[in-house]
Amino acid sequence: MAEAALSALRILPSVDRLLRHPDIAVLAEEHGRAEVTLAIRNTLATLREEARAGADIGEAMIAASVLSCLAMRAGTRLKPLFNLTGTVLHTNLGRAILAEEAVEAAAAAMRQAVSLEFDLDSGKRGERDDHVRALVCELTGAEDATLVNNNAAAVLIVLNTLSQNKEAIVSRGELIEIGGAFRMPEIMARAGARLREIGTTNRTHARDYANALGPETGLILKVHTSNYRVEGFTAEVGARELAAIAQRQNVPLVNDLGSGTLIDLSRFGLRKEPTVREAVEEGADLVTFSGDKLLGGPQAGFIVGRKDLIAAINRNPMKRALRVDKVRLAACEATLKLYRDPDRLAERLPTMRFLSRPAEEIRQQAERLLGIMMDTLEDVAVEIVSCRSQIGSGALPLDTIPSFGLSLKPKGGGRAVEELSAAFRSLSQPVIGRVAEGALIFDLRCLDNEALFRQNLSSLRFREGR
Repeated sequence: MAEAALSALRILPSVDRLLRHPDIAVLAEEHGRAEVTLAIRNTLATLREEARAGADIGEAMIAASVLSCLAMRAGTRLKPLFNLTGTVLHTNLGRAILAEEAVEAAAAAMRQAVSLEFDLDSGKRGERDDHVRALVCELTGAEDATLVNNNAAAVLIVLNTLSQNKEAIVSRGELIEIGGAFRMPEIMARAGARLREIGTTNRTHARDYANALGPETGLILKVHTSNYRVEGFTAEVGARELAAIAQRQNVPLVNDLGSGTLIDLSRFGLRKEPTVREAVEEGADLVTFSGDKLLGGPQAGFIVGRKDLIAAINRNPMKRALRVDKVRLAACEATLKLYRDPDRLAERLPTMRFLSRPAEEIRQQAERLLGIMMDTLEDVAVEIVSCRSQIGSGALPLDTIPSFGLSLKPKGGGRAVEELSAAFRSLSQPVIGRVAEGALIFDLRCLDNEALFRQNLSSLRFREGR
């Protein structure tokens, strides 16, 4: 038996021989000789185990395996997918989908040289923030603006610039933790600020801020608790009153809006969130907010407010480490320009389109897809169900939006639901839903390419227990 296995190993062709095989030689022209050689070696290493077990392995089989290996290595790991989880701004799925205008602007910046830090009027070095500064100020009413690579970075550099080796005063009820181990006290420590907690978890008063102010105070930080809400016996100091307290002591007030929005969301039937313009008008010296959440753009962190404070932030050496590149800057500019025409925002900005999509429209889509899903899946009960979509990414945590979807319940239940979910994840364009009450639920609120979804289902293979 051992001799037979050794014999099988001996007849496996060499790497050089396989490189001359007609089917593989063609692959070398497409992928390059080095990549194909690596794929051959990986394939032979795998097939040696099968050869030892007595499998009959020919060159045609090896060539097919090499092709499969190359396809796997060439494919992207950052795969486009269908987000049917019911969470519009899903952090794990990339948050906001960009508007076509932003995609086109980013692509143009990638294809050619751009005036990133070059002033075309003077012919001298320019500032990359200048491409969006005036636009951000126009939309927010702020004196000045800058941006970094996300809102966590915005908070970090503000704290480091204004409160290094000084106290940062924060209400205990606003010491948030968000996903990815972002805790406000730890960010303060990394920024070199000393946390000064005031008040209690549920109640903080104006006198708590006033009593905490002193020569060691660097700033007052107000944090919008966008991913949770404290209800009941509560009290907090509003931004306008807090601004007056800070101004009397000549201490900067920083309002971290987190998700942040440039428009009143109630126009889309959502609960009103404080807008950036309102935060500026209420007297905050600086306001920070995200680009890839309710704003609907690429990942970025905006800082707007007093010109002298923005200038100090831009002088911080940390700014270079946190700056955005030309691609993201181009996408930010294109996204912001859409806000000049708020009446058409829901048509042009995917995030607002998904959030404002009527439930009746989604129900009709569910009816269209019900039949094809039933035909595609055997031994799976499929029905239309009502859903409650979430906004996600820390925005309006308790608010949900009426929606409709499809419930897929394998007759075997239990493990079969996970197997069904895995089958949808393995499609050429994976479909991601959520498992609840023994069924795989697809909330259709974010399904805007129904034709591609139907086409994608043609390759679905699911048999319970396999």
